[in-house]
Amino acid sequence: MLVAGAVVAVIVLMASGNDDDSPDDKPSASASSSPRPTLSLPSELPSRLPSKLPTELPSQFPSDLPSEFPSGLESLIPSFASDELPYYMLKTGDCFDTDAVRPGQAARRSCEKPHDAEVVKVAELEGAYTTDAALKQAASDLCERTLNSKAADQPAGAVGGMLVQYPDPAGYRLGIDNVACSLAADDGATRKLTAPLT
Repeated sequence: MLVAGAVVAVIVLMASGNDDDSPDDKPSASASSSPRPTLSLPSELPSRLPSKLPTELPSQFPSDLPSEFPSGLESLIPSFASDELPYYMLKTGDCFDTDAVRPGQAARRSCEKPHDAEVVKVAELEGAYTTDAALKQAASDLCERTLNSKAADQPAGAVGGMLVQYPDPAGYRLGIDNVACSLAADDGATRKLTAPLT
């Protein structure tokens, strides 16, 4: 079957071919050749362009757009000009100083130098909390066992306080759900830790 197909193809080629193999033979356009696409470009540009363009902006913009951050959100944003950062960016093992004026901020410090506290655990809040009291209770519950256990492992008198940092309701609604569980030298921050916790 394959041989018969090859024989038919050879016969068709010989019947349509030209026996004259002169070098002057060039393909010529004929009615049987396949159509070729042609490219047609416009010869001139449009003579009229739109003449009515808007000249005024809409005057009905809202007039009560906020011009700055809502109050209280400053402590949620890292300050790249200093070593301060929001507490929720702290990691387990970080040592830091607190700032009574900006309670959501922490200034990272070397654990080998005097510092207010060291992060023992970072936990994540889960659930629906709408009040500060509910967030405080949930954060305390997340930290309590770990902080008590770690405090018991420290030399006598080394640790005098526990610090639980958690988001306020507005921060929690924005998606900030980290809780930093830390041990401090004392509750009033008059004494400092001077070495990493053991």
